[in-house]
Amino acid sequence: MSNSGPEASGVQAVERALRILDLLARSGESGVTTLAADMGVHKSTAFRLVTTLERGGLVEQSEHRGKYRLGMGILRLAGATTARLDVVQEARPVCRKLASATGETVNISVLSERSALYLDQVAGPSALQSHNWVGQHIPLHATSNGKVLLSGLVPDEIAATVPVLPALTDHTITELSRLQAEVDEVRARGYALAVDELEVGLTAIAAPIRNAHGDVLAALSVSGPSFRLDERRIREVVPVVQEAAREISHRLGWGER
Repeated sequence: MSNSGPEASGVQAVERALRILDLLARSGESGVTTLAADMGVHKSTAFRLVTTLERGGLVEQSEHRGKYRLGMGILRLAGATTARLDVVQEARPVCRKLASATGETVNISVLSERSALYLDQVAGPSALQSHNWVGQHIPLHATSNGKVLLSGLVPDEIAATVPVLPALTDHTITELSRLQAEVDEVRARGYALAVDELEVGLTAIAAPIRNAHGDVLAALSVSGPSFRLDERRIREVVPVVQEAAREISHRLGWGER
């Protein structure tokens, strides 16, 4: 099979772009001629790659004309990764306590384009063989975590983020106006609820984790079988989830007490 087609060419370009970023990280700054020599490519090839990276904010020209260095876009990407790692690190002990107190499965999720990305999970003593959601992308409109994450957006952003609302069960919200109204309630009361919306027999309660500026950074949820998380049990678990989310938020620098 030939490796000279468009796909192979695209992979090679990505590899070379990554090589440029690595070289600039090591040298601090460098010119196109030097970069081309270090990579063993023609100067015009190196220039095209550097120009593309510059448009994306990943490299920038230094004060020395013709020299390039890593751009602020690298910090933005690193900051996003660091924020996620901070959430998991700071939330883990709180999640363990919450899982122990409720007996159910505890999850941390963040907004990832048009879905909720699950970053961490702790299973409580009652959660026998619970499904591992870590690393999975889950629909925003059918989960308590998703509704909490949507509560950090304005209506136009919600419409753009959830353009389609497929029915996963008979209880799934499938109309944007109804979802908007529910998100408004979530924002007002400080927690979200999803009963049989993602899966029949699954109930989840979630509350927002906020950053130092008070923005919704992530969602903390407790989930379990609907027969165990009935109306009475939900009323008991809601304040416990909210308090745990506030504790994580405080660990991340949120100041409200």
